[in-house]
Amino acid sequence: MTKKRQALSVLIASTFAFTVCFMVWMMFAVIGIPIKKALDLNATQFGLLMATPVLTGSLIRVPLGIWTDKFGGRIVMTILMASTVPAIWLMSYATAYWHFLTIGLFVGLAGGSFSVGTPYVARWFPKSQQGFAMGIYGAGNAGAAVNKFLAPALVVGFGWAVVPQVYAAIMLGTVILFWFFSHSDPTHLVPSHVKFSDQLKSLKDPKVMKYCQYYSIVFGGYVALSLWMVQYYVGEYGLDIRSAALLAACFSLPGGVLRAAGGWMSDKWGAHSVTWWVLWVSWICLFLLSYPQTDFTIATANGPMTFHFGLNVYTFTALMFILGIAFAFGKASVFKYISDDYPTNIGAISGIVGLAGGLGGFVLPIMFGALMDLTGIRSSAFMLMYGVVWVSLIWMYWTEVRSREILGKNAASVHVNH
Repeated sequence: MTKKRQALSVLIASTFAFTVCFMVWMMFAVIGIPIKKALDLNATQFGLLMATPVLTGSLIRVPLGIWTDKFGGRIVMTILMASTVPAIWLMSYATAYWHFLTIGLFVGLAGGSFSVGTPYVARWFPKSQQGFAMGIYGAGNAGAAVNKFLAPALVVGFGWAVVPQVYAAIMLGTVILFWFFSHSDPTHLVPSHVKFSDQLKSLKDPKVMKYCQYYSIVFGGYVALSLWMVQYYVGEYGLDIRSAALLAACFSLPGGVLRAAGGWMSDKWGAHSVTWWVLWVSWICLFLLSYPQTDFTIATANGPMTFHFGLNVYTFTALMFILGIAFAFGKASVFKYISDDYPTNIGAISGIVGLAGGLGGFVLPIMFGALMDLTGIRSSAFMLMYGVVWVSLIWMYWTEVRSREILGKNAASVHVNH
């Protein structure tokens, strides 16, 4: 019974810690807007500013996973969170663009918490409950939405510089709470002889490359759009920062919270089916979101007549909500693929796939900004994502769907075998 209680305590403490880490990791999504104004940044510079924390949070994922196996999640998570507190606090004193970029790299360490908590939480539960436990922990992604509720109120009330100070205090409190409510079990430690270079060798496996591509959409796209959406609403629809952040949370919240449901669906119907449908729903949503605000003028017998086509703020938000749900299911289904295909090597493969997803979240905001500067079309961000989803759908069709007989006389036996 005490073991069960400890497992539950570890799950709750870890999920709370991950939510706070993700909230800090996404901080620039809100405070980046007044900083952009103060420093007069163009869209590309703004994209780089927001993406900088994502870079370190992604690159450190693999070594953190190895250290968690070796030293235990409790110690690694505590040190990781404590190390970000000074950097978060210093953010409020930054004045130049390079200050924000440099401090952002250190704040970004918080994003590596995913690869600490996932194996740490999983080892406290039996095999039959691990997927669900990891799904609950992964719901800490909703920290992106918490940031959108908390930061705008602070910015409006006290100015952007107060946000890092409040977040540093929250992080410090979380470190203390986590240490007192988490536990360590020496039997969970694994003698880790794995090196970073050995893990990178798994990239030679074409299946791993494919899962990296999927995850760079469902997780990388989630991170990138969570960062980009507040300023998109401000620019495209002329909303104030609080309304923009509230509507942007309609994407971030389901995109984080529903991950556990995606894990359950993947257990029930299989990773392939869930991922295939996730990609198609994303493809349709992104096609509609890509359409820019357009005016058509037609020469009629009674003179020129102008029609306006474009998504209003309500339709746009509804599509983003559906996209957020699809991404949440997709994040879980990709990890189900990994546990199915690499049962003995989950840590190494999920580290690499997680790294690819994080790098997607780093590269995409910079590309969004560059496209915006190049074309002047705000919805070009969705055009880019639409293209990336196309690549995944084609790849999945040629490597998985073509080999399955869905309707033919062998369909039944194929389903049995799978």
